[in-house]
Amino acid sequence: MASASGLSRRRGGGGGGTSSTSTTSTSPPPSRSSSFTGTNNTRTHAGSAFEGGSKIAYDPRDLPPSSANDGLDGGGRGAGLPRLTIMEEILLLGLKDKQGYLSFWNDNISYALRGCILIELALRRRIALVKDSLGSRRRAGSLSERLVEVVDERMTGETILDETLRMMKATQDPPPGGLHNPNSAVWGSAGSWTSPSSSSASNSGPSTGEKLSISTWVDLLSGETWNVLKIGFQLKQVRERLAKGLVDKGVLRTEKRNFLLFDMATHPVADSTVKASLISRILALLTSTTSSVPPSALLPEGTQYRVIRSVCLVCAAYTASVLDGTMGGAISSSTTHSIPPLGYEEREAAFARADEILAEFSVWPWGATNEIGSTPGSRKRSSSSRIATGSSADQGRESVLGLVAEARNEMGVIASAGSGMC
Repeated sequence: MASASGLSRRRGGGGGGTSSTSTTSTSPPPSRSSSFTGTNNTRTHAGSAFEGGSKIAYDPRDLPPSSANDGLDGGGRGAGLPRLTIMEEILLLGLKDKQGYLSFWNDNISYALRGCILIELALRRRIALVKDSLGSRRRAGSLSERLVEVVDERMTGETILDETLRMMKATQDPPPGGLHNPNSAVWGSAGSWTSPSSSSASNSGPSTGEKLSISTWVDLLSGETWNVLKIGFQLKQVRERLAKGLVDKGVLRTEKRNFLLFDMATHPVADSTVKASLISRILALLTSTTSSVPPSALLPEGTQYRVIRSVCLVCAAYTASVLDGTMGGAISSSTTHSIPPLGYEEREAAFARADEILAEFSVWPWGATNEIGSTPGSRKRSSSSRIATGSSADQGRESVLGLVAEARNEMGVIASAGSGMC
């Protein structure tokens, strides 16, 4: 019925078809200019990153059903989710504020964005690492070699995440028509992976699919493969699609710039307070001198995985080579979000802290490293920063250990709920 009224939906979700067919005779079609929820006919909007930003009307029937698995507080979809995904945060940090495009010399951000997609899916409890039957001997190794499996087939509402989840599910459990047949399986009305013929699926026997490792999936999503049969796994135009999503949320705007022989769409920052808050979170975490995580480094109360998301943001920004831009501070239209730039010694200490955090959280269990820093260069930089500041001991080590302890406590809450990610 929604399609008959001419409503074009940006986000597909579960329950749209079921809800529309069950209320055909009792409820009028949704308005094309606004949407309504409940029985009080109150207008509802989605897609706005912050209050006062541009809003997008949506149909509540397009959203998947709420579930306690989406948030720690059991509030369902959107109750514990942040306003920006990790991919959008990394892209926003890499964009030039006024020019609206990424640095042409940054070769790491494309690879890092694919990794952020997997992180976001894991934080939303759609994928998880395969439990290793060999015990802790293998689990203490590199996390990038661990296998990944789909544990929840429901759509997230984010097109890039849903596209990745669809490919991972098709690889793990190939549909009866074949893995490379686009018509062999579709997303059902409840946001789950279903095949056109349930009888053929039940008679197909055991699954012949495979579960791939984290590094393999990052390679496939980036197009770094020699297997011609898996070229189609590459995600196309990830940066542009993420930028358009930020435009829809009121964080960026779209302009056209002329680059000598061709025109290119750019996306300057429209709401500077959003980027300033990101930079404030990162710098608060990298410059903290106490064992407790400062509240300014975390997302607001009630957000899903506050500590782990802050760790993922710092590590992803460091590997995507966009962390340097945060050291110069930020200028916002609001004086409360303006951040002064860091000095040379503070900048070096912040980079050393980011490298140390990455080293602590790149192994399982977290904090199992014996050396400070993951590379000789980082350890040299850490020691030089201590000499420059006149400190005989690493003041940031206590802060990193406190961060690891807070993340472990947060994972303990998740494990007690019966849905650990590792």
